Amino acid sequence: MRWKLSNFKKNIAVILEDGSQLTYDEFQKTTDKLAVHLSNRCLTFNLCSNSMGSLLGYITFINNKIVPLMLDAYINRGLLNSLINNYKPDYLWLPSKMADEFEHYSSVFSMYEYTLMKTIYTKEFPLHDDLALLLTTSGSTGSPKLVRQSYKNIKANTKSIVKYLELNETERAITTLPMSYTYGLSIINSHLYVGASVILTQKTLMEREFWQLFKDYKVTSFGGVPYTYEMLEKLRFLHMKLPLLKTMTQAGGKLSSQLHKKFAKYALENEKRFIVMYGQTEATARMAYLPHEKSLEKYGSMGIAIPGGKFSLIDETGNEIIIPDVTGELVYEGDNVMLGYAECGTDLIKSNEKNGKLFTGDMAKRDADGYYYIVGRKKRFLKIYGNRVNLDETEQMIKSRFDNIDCACSGIDDIMYIFITDKDMIDDVHKFLSEKTGLHHLAFRIKYIASIPKNDSGKTLYTSLEEHYD
Repeated sequence: MRWKLSNFKKNIAVILEDGSQLTYDEFQKTTDKLAVHLSNRCLTFNLCSNSMGSLLGYITFINNKIVPLMLDAYINRGLLNSLINNYKPDYLWLPSKMADEFEHYSSVFSMYEYTLMKTIYTKEFPLHDDLALLLTTSGSTGSPKLVRQSYKNIKANTKSIVKYLELNETERAITTLPMSYTYGLSIINSHLYVGASVILTQKTLMEREFWQLFKDYKVTSFGGVPYTYEMLEKLRFLHMKLPLLKTMTQAGGKLSSQLHKKFAKYALENEKRFIVMYGQTEATARMAYLPHEKSLEKYGSMGIAIPGGKFSLIDETGNEIIIPDVTGELVYEGDNVMLGYAECGTDLIKSNEKNGKLFTGDMAKRDADGYYYIVGRKKRFLKIYGNRVNLDETEQMIKSRFDNIDCACSGIDDIMYIFITDKDMIDDVHKFLSEKTGLHHLAFRIKYIASIPKNDSGKTLYTSLEEHYD
């Protein structure tokens, strides 16, 4: 995988918040300026923000066979120091305002408010020839476990996304997700691959300035996780006038069936495309998509395998499930499946351990037309009075019944904790669950919480809820 920026020369590659722009030709020349300060084939940490400096680092590193670990610029400093000690990178590429925190390293080069710092390490661990990129897993914000992606992984997934989204150089995508998050990165990858434009902003959907940028720079698409769409509904997005918007994508977790139906209906009525997708960092972003023309008919579905990919379902004994509407573990095969995990620097030399096959850990079913539906996580179950209860299904059930509350379900066997954001609804939720599940009311502990803890990509941090157990 190599970004052939010079193929699109005069096309606008990047638009910044202040209105300044870089053509692909200018972008290429800028990457050359950074590249001369880097050693050959080494490890670097890119402390990311949705900014030109961060993007410059990523593209330069990939194009010059430097392996970046993409981390949020605001990562917990204790975790960052642990990762540095564990993986011993040659360089840090970080916002210049953070450089003073690493004064024991040498400042090498600065551009676009980012600075390259040379650490005390030099090629401490050998890197496998296929290793291109390191990302944290969605569940590993407190550990050094990383996903090892190859050049082949990135190219295969990028080409597949370009194909099913029908992307071309006329597209203009705006950043709504962190660059360190596989979904946010995949949007950048796929648009730069076709010579399209990316609007880089650190403004959020909740800020008026974001929507001004959206209109001023003629945005044609954006992506979001379920939380994004929950916020959009509250912002009355469905009543906004956005004539140039063509495509909305959603991934990063299962959207409630109610919201899926609502946005699918809006898109079809307004000649836009709403495309629900499914993926994991372990598959370099995407594994499935729901074609926009099926978005309303099949609402609640994650769709079908992406071009070049294949799904199957297996039962508890490992046998493939052929019959429709039977739940099993979802298994994916494709060229975008990661090389494997890394937990320390010595793992970076490891070869392909997955061989293109990923056991997703998600439980799903397939309808008679071949469309897949996520039921829940394999491990997100409790045994309550001998009954196996799916926590994800319970959450969706509550959200579908009560419109204006956010909730999260967790617990231990025989006790399910349901955290909700409306204290006035505690009794109603309790009664609803007892009646709906047929389980004794003592199995449920309903607790009020001001907000459900989530990570940067909008996924619920279930371990943070454990402190609220009785």
